[in-house]
Amino acid sequence: MPDEPRFEEESLSDHAAENRRSWNTDSDTYQADHGPQLAASGGMAWGVWQIPEANLAVFGDVEGRDILELGCGAAQWSIALAKAGAHPIGLDLSERQLEHARRLMQEAGVDFPLIHASGEAVPLPDESLDIVFCDYGAMTFADPYVTVAEAARLLRPGGLLAFCGATPIIQMCYPDDSDHPEDRLLGDYFGMWSLPYDGYVDFMLPYGAWIRLFRSHGFVIEDLIELRPGPEATSSFRDESDREWYRRWPGEQIWKVRKQSGADETQV
Repeated sequence: MPDEPRFEEESLSDHAAENRRSWNTDSDTYQADHGPQLAASGGMAWGVWQIPEANLAVFGDVEGRDILELGCGAAQWSIALAKAGAHPIGLDLSERQLEHARRLMQEAGVDFPLIHASGEAVPLPDESLDIVFCDYGAMTFADPYVTVAEAARLLRPGGLLAFCGATPIIQMCYPDDSDHPEDRLLGDYFGMWSLPYDGYVDFMLPYGAWIRLFRSHGFVIEDLIELRPGPEATSSFRDESDREWYRRWPGEQIWKVRKQSGADETQV
Protein backbone atom coordinates (compact mmCIF):
# COMPACT_ATOMS: atom_id res chain seq x y z
CA MET A 1 0.00 0.00 0.00
CA PRO A 2 1.43 3.44 -0.87
CA ASP A 3 2.23 5.91 1.86
CA GLU A 4 -0.75 8.05 2.81
CA PRO A 5 -0.67 11.71 1.78
CA ARG A 6 -0.04 13.97 4.76
CA PHE A 7 -1.20 17.49 5.30
CA GLU A 8 -0.38 20.24 7.72
CA GLU A 9 -3.12 21.46 10.05
CA GLU A 10 -2.68 25.04 8.87
CA SER A 11 -3.75 23.94 5.36
CA LEU A 12 -7.15 22.88 6.69
CA SER A 13 -10.23 25.04 7.00
CA ASP A 14 -10.98 26.06 10.58
CA HIS A 15 -13.88 23.63 10.89
CA ALA A 16 -11.81 20.77 9.42
CA ALA A 17 -9.01 21.40 11.91
CA GLU A 18 -11.52 21.40 14.77
CA ASN A 19 -13.18 18.21 13.58
CA ARG A 20 -9.80 16.54 13.10
CA ARG A 21 -8.79 17.27 16.69
CA SER A 22 -12.11 16.06 18.04
CA TRP A 23 -12.14 12.85 16.03
CA ASN A 24 -8.57 12.05 17.06
CA THR A 25 -9.61 12.53 20.68
CA ASP A 26 -12.87 10.57 20.45
CA SER A 27 -11.96 7.83 17.98
CA ASP A 28 -11.08 5.13 20.51
CA THR A 29 -14.30 5.67 22.46
CA TYR A 30 -16.36 5.80 19.27
CA GLN A 31 -14.98 2.49 17.99
CA ALA A 32 -15.40 0.83 21.39
CA ASP A 33 -19.02 2.00 21.64
CA HIS A 34 -20.15 1.45 18.05
CA GLY A 35 -17.64 -0.94 16.47
CA PRO A 36 -19.52 -4.05 17.65
CA GLN A 37 -22.77 -2.92 16.00
CA LEU A 38 -20.95 -2.03 12.79
CA ALA A 39 -19.25 -5.44 12.83
CA ALA A 40 -22.52 -7.26 13.50
CA SER A 41 -24.12 -5.63 10.45
CA GLY A 42 -21.30 -6.86 8.22
CA GLY A 43 -20.19 -3.37 7.26
CA MET A 44 -22.65 -2.69 4.44
CA ALA A 45 -25.53 -1.08 6.34
CA TRP A 46 -26.74 2.50 6.51
CA GLY A 47 -27.25 4.99 9.30
CA VAL A 48 -27.56 4.74 13.05
CA TRP A 49 -30.10 1.89 12.72
CA GLN A 50 -27.82 -0.03 10.31
CA ILE A 51 -30.40 -0.72 7.60
CA PRO A 52 -28.77 -3.22 5.21
CA GLU A 53 -27.61 -2.15 1.79
CA ALA A 54 -29.16 -5.40 0.56
CA ASN A 55 -32.58 -3.95 1.44
CA LEU A 56 -31.97 -0.51 -0.07
CA ALA A 57 -29.86 -1.28 -3.19
CA VAL A 58 -28.22 2.13 -3.21
CA PHE A 59 -25.11 0.93 -5.08
CA GLY A 60 -26.21 -1.99 -7.22
CA ASP A 61 -23.42 -4.29 -8.36
CA VAL A 62 -20.09 -3.09 -6.92
CA GLU A 63 -17.78 -5.73 -8.34
CA GLY A 64 -14.86 -4.08 -10.13
CA ARG A 65 -16.03 -0.57 -9.25
CA ASP A 66 -13.60 2.14 -8.12
CA ILE A 67 -15.16 3.52 -4.93
CA LEU A 68 -14.11 6.30 -2.55
CA GLU A 69 -15.45 6.30 1.00
CA LEU A 70 -15.36 9.99 1.82
CA GLY A 71 -14.82 9.95 5.57
CA CYS A 72 -14.28 6.25 6.21
CA GLY A 73 -13.60 6.17 9.94
CA ALA A 74 -12.37 2.64 10.66
CA ALA A 75 -13.32 1.65 7.09
CA GLN A 76 -15.97 -0.93 7.99
CA TRP A 77 -17.87 -0.08 4.80
CA SER A 78 -14.79 -0.20 2.57
CA ILE A 79 -13.69 -3.52 4.04
CA ALA A 80 -17.08 -5.00 3.20
CA LEU A 81 -16.94 -3.51 -0.30
CA ALA A 82 -13.48 -5.01 -0.87
CA LYS A 83 -14.84 -8.42 0.12
CA ALA A 84 -17.65 -7.88 -2.42
CA GLY A 85 -15.12 -7.39 -5.22
CA ALA A 86 -14.97 -3.59 -5.37
CA HIS A 87 -11.81 -1.49 -5.47
CA PRO A 88 -12.32 0.84 -2.49
CA ILE A 89 -10.26 3.74 -1.22
CA GLY A 90 -10.79 4.99 2.32
CA LEU A 91 -10.24 8.67 3.12
CA ASP A 92 -10.44 10.22 6.55
CA LEU A 93 -9.49 13.46 8.25
CA SER A 94 -8.46 11.67 11.47
CA GLU A 95 -5.21 9.74 11.61
CA ARG A 96 -6.47 7.88 14.69
CA GLN A 97 -9.51 6.65 12.79
CA LEU A 98 -7.19 5.41 10.05
CA GLU A 99 -5.16 3.50 12.62
CA HIS A 100 -8.34 1.64 13.53
CA ALA A 101 -8.96 1.09 9.80
CA ARG A 102 -5.54 -0.53 9.33
CA ARG A 103 -6.18 -2.85 12.27
CA LEU A 104 -9.56 -3.95 10.94
CA MET A 105 -8.21 -4.38 7.41
CA GLN A 106 -5.47 -6.66 8.70
CA GLU A 107 -7.99 -8.68 10.72
CA ALA A 108 -10.22 -8.99 7.64
CA GLY A 109 -7.37 -9.93 5.33
CA VAL A 110 -8.01 -7.18 2.80
CA ASP A 111 -5.79 -4.42 1.50
CA PHE A 112 -6.68 -1.13 -0.19
CA PRO A 113 -5.40 2.47 -0.10
CA LEU A 114 -6.09 4.73 2.85
CA ILE A 115 -5.72 8.49 2.45
CA HIS A 116 -5.24 10.92 5.33
CA ALA A 117 -6.88 14.05 3.96
CA SER A 118 -9.90 16.30 4.13
CA GLY A 119 -12.97 15.55 2.04
CA GLU A 120 -12.72 19.16 0.94
CA ALA A 121 -9.41 18.54 -0.89
CA VAL A 122 -9.10 14.95 -2.11
CA PRO A 123 -5.67 14.08 -3.55
CA LEU A 124 -6.98 11.89 -6.38
CA PRO A 125 -7.20 12.52 -10.14
CA ASP A 126 -10.20 13.92 -11.98
CA GLU A 127 -12.76 11.38 -13.25
CA SER A 128 -11.03 8.45 -11.53
CA LEU A 129 -13.98 6.95 -9.62
CA ASP A 130 -17.28 5.19 -10.24
CA ILE A 131 -18.80 5.85 -6.81
CA VAL A 132 -18.17 8.44 -4.09
CA PHE A 133 -20.11 7.79 -0.90
CA CYS A 134 -20.22 8.07 2.85
CA ASP A 135 -22.39 7.08 5.78
CA TYR A 136 -22.32 10.42 7.62
CA GLY A 137 -18.54 10.96 7.15
CA ALA A 138 -17.32 13.94 5.17
CA MET A 139 -20.75 14.91 3.87
CA THR A 140 -21.69 15.65 7.48
CA PHE A 141 -18.40 17.02 8.80
CA ALA A 142 -17.21 19.01 5.77
CA ASP A 143 -18.69 21.91 3.85
CA PRO A 144 -21.11 20.52 1.23
CA TYR A 145 -20.45 23.49 -1.03
CA VAL A 146 -16.91 22.10 -1.33
CA THR A 147 -17.46 18.35 -1.09
CA VAL A 148 -20.16 18.19 -3.77
CA ALA A 149 -17.82 20.02 -6.15
CA GLU A 150 -15.03 17.57 -5.25
CA ALA A 151 -17.31 14.60 -5.90
CA ALA A 152 -18.24 16.02 -9.31
CA ARG A 153 -14.55 16.40 -10.14
CA LEU A 154 -13.65 12.88 -8.99
CA LEU A 155 -16.49 10.95 -10.62
CA ARG A 156 -16.49 9.63 -14.14
CA PRO A 157 -19.50 10.55 -16.29
CA GLY A 158 -22.41 8.47 -15.05
CA GLY A 159 -20.75 8.03 -11.65
CA LEU A 160 -22.76 7.89 -8.43
CA LEU A 161 -22.62 10.16 -5.37
CA ALA A 162 -24.53 8.62 -2.46
CA PHE A 163 -24.46 9.67 1.16
CA CYS A 164 -26.42 9.12 4.34
CA GLY A 165 -26.92 11.73 7.01
CA ALA A 166 -29.39 13.36 9.35
CA THR A 167 -32.41 15.20 7.98
CA PRO A 168 -33.28 18.87 8.41
CA ILE A 169 -36.44 17.68 10.14
CA ILE A 170 -34.64 16.00 13.03
CA GLN A 171 -32.15 18.84 13.24
CA MET A 172 -35.00 21.28 13.87
CA CYS A 173 -36.38 19.07 16.68
CA TYR A 174 -33.28 18.98 18.90
CA PRO A 175 -33.43 21.13 22.03
CA ASP A 176 -30.26 22.97 23.00
CA ASP A 177 -29.71 20.83 26.10
CA SER A 178 -30.39 17.30 24.82
CA ASP A 179 -29.31 14.74 22.20
CA HIS A 180 -32.87 13.40 21.95
CA PRO A 181 -35.27 14.98 19.45
CA GLU A 182 -38.65 16.28 20.59
CA ASP A 183 -41.99 16.09 18.79
CA ARG A 184 -42.06 19.73 17.73
CA LEU A 185 -40.01 22.15 15.67
CA LEU A 186 -37.54 24.07 17.80
CA GLY A 187 -34.97 25.41 15.36
CA ASP A 188 -34.91 27.41 12.16
CA TYR A 189 -35.03 25.77 8.74
CA PHE A 190 -33.92 28.61 6.50
CA GLY A 191 -30.25 29.41 6.66
CA MET A 192 -29.05 25.96 7.79
CA TRP A 193 -25.40 25.34 6.98
CA SER A 194 -22.66 25.24 9.65
CA LEU A 195 -23.78 23.78 12.99
CA PRO A 196 -21.07 23.87 15.69
CA TYR A 197 -21.72 21.44 18.53
CA ASP A 198 -19.56 20.15 21.40
CA GLY A 199 -16.16 20.30 19.71
CA TYR A 200 -17.42 19.42 16.23
CA VAL A 201 -18.82 21.33 13.29
CA ASP A 202 -21.61 19.54 11.40
CA PHE A 203 -23.20 20.74 8.19
CA MET A 204 -26.82 20.65 7.09
CA LEU A 205 -28.67 22.20 4.16
CA PRO A 206 -32.37 22.73 3.48
CA TYR A 207 -33.76 20.51 0.72
CA GLY A 208 -33.96 23.26 -1.88
CA ALA A 209 -30.32 24.20 -1.28
CA TRP A 210 -29.24 20.57 -1.79
CA ILE A 211 -31.15 20.35 -5.06
CA ARG A 212 -29.68 23.59 -6.40
CA LEU A 213 -26.18 22.50 -5.33
CA PHE A 214 -26.44 19.14 -7.08
CA ARG A 215 -27.77 20.70 -10.26
CA SER A 216 -25.06 23.36 -10.31
CA HIS A 217 -22.42 20.60 -10.44
CA GLY A 218 -24.07 18.49 -13.12
CA PHE A 219 -25.79 15.88 -10.97
CA VAL A 220 -29.15 14.28 -11.71
CA ILE A 221 -31.14 13.30 -8.61
CA GLU A 222 -32.11 9.63 -8.74
CA ASP A 223 -33.58 9.18 -5.28
CA LEU A 224 -33.94 10.53 -1.78
CA ILE A 225 -34.34 7.53 0.52
CA GLU A 226 -35.86 8.36 3.90
CA LEU A 227 -34.77 5.69 6.36
CA ARG A 228 -37.22 4.15 8.80
CA PRO A 229 -36.07 1.58 11.37
CA GLY A 230 -38.09 -1.53 12.08
CA PRO A 231 -40.25 -1.74 15.20
CA GLU A 232 -37.66 -3.88 17.01
CA ALA A 233 -34.54 -2.13 15.70
CA THR A 234 -31.71 -1.43 18.12
CA SER A 235 -28.83 1.00 17.85
CA SER A 236 -25.68 1.74 19.80
CA PHE A 237 -26.19 5.37 18.76
CA ARG A 238 -29.84 5.77 19.84
CA ASP A 239 -32.26 4.48 22.46
CA GLU A 240 -35.79 3.08 22.32
CA SER A 241 -37.49 6.45 22.62
CA ASP A 242 -35.43 7.71 19.68
CA ARG A 243 -36.50 4.69 17.65
CA GLU A 244 -40.14 5.65 18.09
CA TRP A 245 -39.32 9.17 16.87
CA TYR A 246 -37.54 7.77 13.79
CA ARG A 247 -40.52 5.56 13.06
CA ARG A 248 -42.86 8.56 13.00
CA TRP A 249 -40.66 11.03 11.11
CA PRO A 250 -37.60 10.74 8.85
CA GLY A 251 -34.47 11.29 10.94
CA GLU A 252 -32.01 10.01 8.32
CA GLN A 253 -31.85 10.17 4.55
CA ILE A 254 -29.72 8.93 1.68
CA TRP A 255 -29.22 11.23 -1.28
CA LYS A 256 -28.50 9.33 -4.48
CA VAL A 257 -27.36 11.55 -7.36
CA ARG A 258 -25.56 10.74 -10.59
CA LYS A 259 -23.08 12.77 -12.61
CA GLN A 260 -24.42 13.48 -16.06
CA SER A 261 -22.70 11.98 -19.05
CA GLY A 262 -22.04 14.13 -22.09
CA ALA A 263 -25.16 12.79 -23.76
CA ASP A 264 -27.48 13.87 -20.95
CA GLU A 265 -29.37 17.06 -21.66
CA THR A 266 -31.86 17.32 -18.83
CA GLN A 267 -31.76 17.23 -15.05
CA VAL A 268 -34.33 16.11 -12.55
